[in-house]
Amino acid sequence: MSLTSKLLTSAIAATLITGAAEFDLQKFVTKTLVRNPQIKVEKVSLISEKALPGRPDWKAYIFSMDLKMGGKTQQASELVFVNSKENLWAMSLFDLRTGQDLRDTIKPELPTSLYDKKHLVAGNPDAPHKVVVFSDPQCPFCISYVPGLYKEIKAHPDKVALYYYHMPLLRLHPVSETLTRVMEHLQSQGKIDEAMKIYGLKIDPRMKDEKKILAELKKQLKIDVKPADIAKPELRESVQSDIKKGQNLMVRGTPTVYFDGKYDPSREAYKNVLK
Repeated sequence: MSLTSKLLTSAIAATLITGAAEFDLQKFVTKTLVRNPQIKVEKVSLISEKALPGRPDWKAYIFSMDLKMGGKTQQASELVFVNSKENLWAMSLFDLRTGQDLRDTIKPELPTSLYDKKHLVAGNPDAPHKVVVFSDPQCPFCISYVPGLYKEIKAHPDKVALYYYHMPLLRLHPVSETLTRVMEHLQSQGKIDEAMKIYGLKIDPRMKDEKKILAELKKQLKIDVKPADIAKPELRESVQSDIKKGQNLMVRGTPTVYFDGKYDPSREAYKNVLK
């Protein structure tokens, strides 16, 4: 469940927009979407506005909100579908032919700022094609995908560059809170191969005991990291920065993959340029 879903009152799948037909995002969020009096909307920022192919009356608005509750401000990203002609809005819009929720197919454009040296894990930065992946080292889908992605791109450095971002799903895999900091520590030392080996760790994803997690890393993968090594505030801040970037891109699950700046739901577009 998203942060927005927890903080806001429930919304009907489609309902009338109050006011003029011209859509006002700020007014929509403050007057219609956020109805909980304990939540103050401090800021609303439009991330992206997209027309829906084949549905000229509908647009998708992707936006972020700074929400203050209980003295703390949290940022949440959300998407809303709007049909100004019919005065309708919807948080989800299903295609009755396929059963697919269109919100799962819409992502903001990838900022080129994400192609930075710090996140480059394989390939040449000047390679003609680029892959960006948001991943969790304990996500089962990531475990079956990311090591192969890394290996293939590393073998073709002049064709594709790979940029890696942490997106730990902590409600499902609390162990990843420690593992992502370990990966950040190794990456900062240029030990990319060791960081990627963590995908091979067999461990209870619910484990939270840092000392036991580090002991398993040493036992299973011969990766010797001390608690002091991953206690640096900048490691935690770096992981949180990755998570925020993912939230702004509406990353809902892992692995989420972009190829040459566009969301790739197949996760295999890069293979076409390796042939």
